[in-house]
Amino acid sequence: RRQRQMCIRDRFFMILKRIKVQMKFVGETNCYIIVDETQKKAMVIDPAGEVPKIIEILDTLGAELVYIYLTHCHADHINGVNELKKEKGGKVLIHRKGRENLENRVPVLAEYIGLPPIYVKEDSIVDDDDILHVGDLEFRVIYTPGHTNDGTSLYCEKEEMLFSGDTLFKGAWGRVDLPTSDFDSIMNSIINKLLILPENTIVYPGHGKPTRIGDEKPIYLEAKPNIDLSLIHISE
Repeated sequence: RRQRQMCIRDRFFMILKRIKVQMKFVGETNCYIIVDETQKKAMVIDPAGEVPKIIEILDTLGAELVYIYLTHCHADHINGVNELKKEKGGKVLIHRKGRENLENRVPVLAEYIGLPPIYVKEDSIVDDDDILHVGDLEFRVIYTPGHTNDGTSLYCEKEEMLFSGDTLFKGAWGRVDLPTSDFDSIMNSIINKLLILPENTIVYPGHGKPTRIGDEKPIYLEAKPNIDLSLIHISE
């Protein structure tokens, strides 16, 4: 019933579309398209590919692309950035440490997942607690390092939504065996930054199905043995 109410309410304020992009060696990466229905402003989170589909949705909704938001630097989240920006504009945003990673390109891991080198340039950087406006919608940047040192999540308090990138999944957390990753950092990000959000907050991760903050708390705070170990390595 709660989900149904959310969907009915969102029809009048936020339009949220998810595109599942098939990536070699990775599986599906979630790309999210957010549109403020009143002002027709849009943000695309992690355009991994399927850019024609993204453009079709934006055009159908008559939405202006304001931001291309990158939750972190990995190739399976940024592969469609340049094509999307060329066709629809929009400012490319990433955490300040992501600027270094995009320039270095080693942490991008394009070759690791069977892609040619990816050259992406950000337009602006974001920091912890920065506020982004997409029309009337407000999003707060939460710096959530661990999977990478540039990881961020986006929280929309009004709509009770969190876009967690590869930090928090349904029943699992992101990989911590990759360049710039760190187990203690990702645990700190999840426990001290994300699980303090309201329990009804819907979590939209970079891979897999949505979950809720309240459903994830027992895994970390009560040490219940309900982690699905098969999901821990889904991010790359």
